[in-house]
Amino acid sequence: MRAAPVIFSAVPTLFEPGGELDLDANRALYKFVAGLVDGLFVAGTTGEFPALEDAERLSLLELALAEAGCDRVIAHIGAAGARQAGRLAQAAVDLGATRLAAITPYYLPARPDELIAHYRAIRDAAPGPELYAYIFPERTGLPVPPTLFARVAEAAGLAGAKISGSAAGELAGYVAAAPGLRFFSGNDANPAATMRAGGAGVISGRSSAYPEVYAALQDQPGAQETLEAIVALGASVGRLKHALRLRGFGSGAARMTVDPPDPETGAAIAALLAAAQMYTV
Repeated sequence: MRAAPVIFSAVPTLFEPGGELDLDANRALYKFVAGLVDGLFVAGTTGEFPALEDAERLSLLELALAEAGCDRVIAHIGAAGARQAGRLAQAAVDLGATRLAAITPYYLPARPDELIAHYRAIRDAAPGPELYAYIFPERTGLPVPPTLFARVAEAAGLAGAKISGSAAGELAGYVAAAPGLRFFSGNDANPAATMRAGGAGVISGRSSAYPEVYAALQDQPGAQETLEAIVALGASVGRLKHALRLRGFGSGAARMTVDPPDPETGAAIAALLAAAQMYTV
């Protein structure tokens, strides 16, 4: 039997209506989601990390570690510069994190040697934990082809990568270029396809709002069909936060522009939430 895909949920960050971090809501969300999928990816793109202060990112990580345990949390400590990312990496390790991820440099371009130096600096700041690159060219403006990733991974001792956006279509190429490492796709539409390409699983924003569907994919008929209906709604942090608000998690507030749903899409989300909760896990 083919191994089940690993599902880490890229959890949104929940705020109070005025924009302050809602620690109680985030704690409740982490407990709920961690009870259904394999783990949590904290303070990533879905978590609006560019709008979080460093202390807030660490507060969220501390909550996640308490609810899910160090083996089931990937702490995103990425930043535009290696100095900030390294400082966050050290602080995350001090809190007990054993798995880190860092998005590539962004906003300004980076040469291959600069990309290698960026990850090498993060590794030097936190020598012990697993460290994953996070490649998302549409958000960072920095493409990292598989051959370049392999060079970075060797130089910085990476454990693997999260591959998102258009780069996720090259997942098999990353697997071939860096055999033995673990790759997670940011494309959560079809986890089985990720496994066929050689990936370990997905880091999924949608699973934060519909974790029952992802937990049911392996052995419950109809779960993939329900997932396809969820995917057809389109992806946005605003839509996830709307779904979570309907489930009783948070206010739906955001700090960034997150594309909240129109009334028609909101009604469709409500219907899919009802369908999702029919699955037993």
